[in-house]
Amino acid sequence: MAMLWKFMRVAKYSKTALSPKVRVKGIPANSRHSSSKSVPSDFAASTPCSNTVELLGKAYPQDNYSNVTEKILSKVGKNLHNKKHHPLWLIKEQVKDHFYKQYIGRRGTPLFSVYDGLSPVVTVQQNFDSLLIPQNHASRRKEDNYYLNRDHMLRAHTSAHQWDLIHSGLDAFLAVGDVYRRDTIDNSHYPVFHQMEGVRLFSCHELFSNIKDGEALQLFEQGRRTAHKQECHTMEAVRLVEFNLKQVLTKLMTHIFGDGLQVRWVDCYFPFTHPSFEMEIHFQGEWMEVLGCGVMEQQLVNSAGAQDKIGWAFGLGLERLAMILYDIPDIRLFWSEDERFLKQFIVPHIWQKIKFQPLSRYPPLINDISFWLPSETYSKNDFYDLARTIGGDLIEKVVLVDEFTHPETKKVSHCYRIIYRHPERTLTQDEVHRIHQAIEESAVQELGVEGRF
Repeated sequence: MAMLWKFMRVAKYSKTALSPKVRVKGIPANSRHSSSKSVPSDFAASTPCSNTVELLGKAYPQDNYSNVTEKILSKVGKNLHNKKHHPLWLIKEQVKDHFYKQYIGRRGTPLFSVYDGLSPVVTVQQNFDSLLIPQNHASRRKEDNYYLNRDHMLRAHTSAHQWDLIHSGLDAFLAVGDVYRRDTIDNSHYPVFHQMEGVRLFSCHELFSNIKDGEALQLFEQGRRTAHKQECHTMEAVRLVEFNLKQVLTKLMTHIFGDGLQVRWVDCYFPFTHPSFEMEIHFQGEWMEVLGCGVMEQQLVNSAGAQDKIGWAFGLGLERLAMILYDIPDIRLFWSEDERFLKQFIVPHIWQKIKFQPLSRYPPLINDISFWLPSETYSKNDFYDLARTIGGDLIEKVVLVDEFTHPETKKVSHCYRIIYRHPERTLTQDEVHRIHQAIEESAVQELGVEGRF
């Protein structure tokens, strides 16, 4: 939706346990922080030599684009969406079950195939270029993504697999997996989350077969692009694809959340769909975005080898759905290994209603940190990543509470408020003080800031 790091010096302060088999060593001092089967987490990452990282059985050379942290690498291969009775697994299985039963192919088998073990390591070409995302698009920034090197990265969305799956000959599929983005820190954002991608392509016959005089209608024309369609699509084709997409997703949300659900559609922009929409549902007195979707860019479809078809695509976040459906208040809980959390989701069938019972609400400990920014490029995500690497899931939220520019020197100062709260136990002042001091020291050493503490 970058900075200098010496990973091992930062990682030694971390109070969260990492897998003993997850190791990242020898990252160069000038580094910017800058389908396969599911892989067990204890084979997630190691380093065979000083300037490479081995991830999921492959070695990737580091360069000035490398910015993935040890903390993030420790999450690769966890595959929460494939762990039976995990809330993310329950949501995934509910969506699968709905699609399997609702959409049947000509031979009586499910129309949509499901892929939930694709590797999270993708090429930059897969993640951006294949989706027609421009070279200068903001979504490519190192400040927002985790790069292994200039050519490889941890996928930022499951859309990274669209082109390959279409190219393999698939017309209807769901792709599920963990995705990685550098982001803010609060109870609804985490650098690793889980998405489900849906794609459906239609031939001329499939789209118009149930339309009166449909044999006279066409998918394509030589027209012009407007706010409502692409230049190569007929308006009739776009309207039918759009209607089908919205009907499919409305049925899905109603099936998950029950009858009486209020849905609205908001126009938006995605580089690889046009027109594009976001779905919002009315839940507990407010409208909440749950997914984005649209008519696929025909250039993408054509390049993948399906030139005679038109299609739609959607992407939804599993955590967002689970937090709403089960009333889970904090996204960090999905990574909890506390039996009090996990046992609540061991149910006899995937559609059983569950009301999450909160664990004891432990008190927060709040500390501020202020510093002058360095003269070179600085991103808030640099500091968020550093804080999360050191404090791990003990940090509930980090927010920029004050920004000040000195009237004479023109130097800029940031003050961040860090809220520490363990989801499963009470933190001590001494424990938090040590972590906070480590963040202060590392901010000076790694980000080049001038401390005001």
